[in-house]
Amino acid sequence: MPITDDVRRLLGLPPGADEPARAATKGDRTREAILEAGVALACRTGLGGLSIATLAAEVGMSKSGMFAHFGSKEALQVAVLDTAARQFAVEVVVPALQVPRGEPRVRALVENWIACGLERRPGGCLFVKASTELDEQPGPVRDRLRDQHRELARTIARVFAGGIREGHFRPDADPDRFAADLHAVMLGFYHRYRLLADEAAADRARAAVDALLDAARPTTQGDR
Repeated sequence: MPITDDVRRLLGLPPGADEPARAATKGDRTREAILEAGVALACRTGLGGLSIATLAAEVGMSKSGMFAHFGSKEALQVAVLDTAARQFAVEVVVPALQVPRGEPRVRALVENWIACGLERRPGGCLFVKASTELDEQPGPVRDRLRDQHRELARTIARVFAGGIREGHFRPDADPDRFAADLHAVMLGFYHRYRLLADEAAADRARAAVDALLDAARPTTQGDR
């Protein structure tokens, strides 16, 4: 299906584009590799530990060379967040959009998200964990992350709304509330799996999603 504007913004695409542009030059490819290393580093150390100097040391580049690519620590952190959001969208959101609309698509989104967490993929982990690191650090980096999470909430709500149109969920079910509830479940999953080492974290998350979906189902023929 065509990619919608909320997903385009997560992918960093311009309006109307459905695929990320390929790196055209050696410099573009170098920048992409640096940003991927930056996502992995920030996933380990936090965005606060990411700087021109630390990333230069990580990739074996001079600080002046790194500065030429990004110009400031803040610009680097924003670019790394953009890369993490794009990785999350590519691995979690876009594949779910290929699944039939309605409950199957919701469940595909959830399973992709759980797999991202279980496999500790850097983009998904940073995209989730940065929300707690930056929640009280005002500035452009927090603003960018806030906007990205708002786009994710819009995407979840839109996917759920497709289930209403398909008759899988009640007409009065609230897509925005479902998006907020699902995000809370997934944050809890990351907490239990990553910090508490709960081997049942994924199953607990699936059970919580089942409860959310069951609560949204039509109860009578008249609800359809």
